[in-house]
Amino acid sequence: MAKATDVRIISATLYFLPVQARVPLKFGTESLTHVTCARVCVKVGDRRGGAVQGWGETPLSVQWVWPGKTSYEERHEALKVFCTKLTRLWASFAERGHPIELGHDFQQTVLERAWKDFNRRQRRGKEPMPWLAALVCCSPFDLAIHDAYGQLHRLPTFATYNVEFMNRDLAYYLEPARSSGISFRGKYPGDFLLARPAKELLAWHLVGGMDVLEESEMKGNEPKDGYPVLLQDWIRKDGLKCLKVKLRGNDPDWDLNRLIRVGAIALANKVLWLSADFNCTVSDPAYVNGILDRLRDRQPRLYGMILYVEQPFPYELEQHSIDVHSVSARKPLFLDESAHSWRLIRLGR
Repeated sequence: MAKATDVRIISATLYFLPVQARVPLKFGTESLTHVTCARVCVKVGDRRGGAVQGWGETPLSVQWVWPGKTSYEERHEALKVFCTKLTRLWASFAERGHPIELGHDFQQTVLERAWKDFNRRQRRGKEPMPWLAALVCCSPFDLAIHDAYGQLHRLPTFATYNVEFMNRDLAYYLEPARSSGISFRGKYPGDFLLARPAKELLAWHLVGGMDVLEESEMKGNEPKDGYPVLLQDWIRKDGLKCLKVKLRGNDPDWDLNRLIRVGAIALANKVLWLSADFNCTVSDPAYVNGILDRLRDRQPRLYGMILYVEQPFPYELEQHSIDVHSVSARKPLFLDESAHSWRLIRLGR
């Protein structure tokens, strides 16, 4: 049943902001030196005549959302063209509802059709744009709608994820495994959020594969802008307790040595946790297992500090069906890029 709090899209505006990276960042087999941020302004209106603008933004991180053989600039331009296409589609989207409902309906109908049409028409004979890239292009619009909705109701957006504002419960979206005994009927996202959320969280500092670890590695062309360059200086300046270590995924000796070197700096500076991020470059679990087992045998304390292993394998689950139980038996396995394939995963055991 529709609610008086439902909103519809009145307009959408897109801006492209060029950003130059301070230092290069290695993503899988490619390096990021610059990026375009897609910034979106969406205006929504409710049934009572109220209207307000919201803002959303995301980097169009080509190397992350679209790893491929096509040139960077071709993929980069394709993402910008698709964002422009989505601006028109969102502006003409006539549905009403809560932001979660609008985002879901747009993704399931308009976005999926637009993505397939884009690959069929504008990418004909070329490397197709992945579904993850389409989702990232859509994300600033989704963020802007949530922002506007909270502004309209003068509430933190998360405070609206309940039966008072939403038309559909979680059972509409989630289907648990039949044997689990779990039901989401009558449950809403707000039922699973803390009433008093933490005001502080541990920050995970990303250690890129090209980041300078020690002074002997400095070449003299490092930025002189008042911010640290060496990892040890970052740890001390920001009080870091968690380090996310970018790895290559195709050079086991380099990856192991990188974990050991970063780990030594971490231990010397009282860092608590490490994570190993292979950036979707691994196709055989034995590669990850070999590095973890060698680290366990040579540096058991560092092995114990690894809290989880992040996305070693290609993120398209349908095309790359890999049994990863041997990895998750050693360390928790975090498949963040594969989260967009959630429809392939049954909830529960």
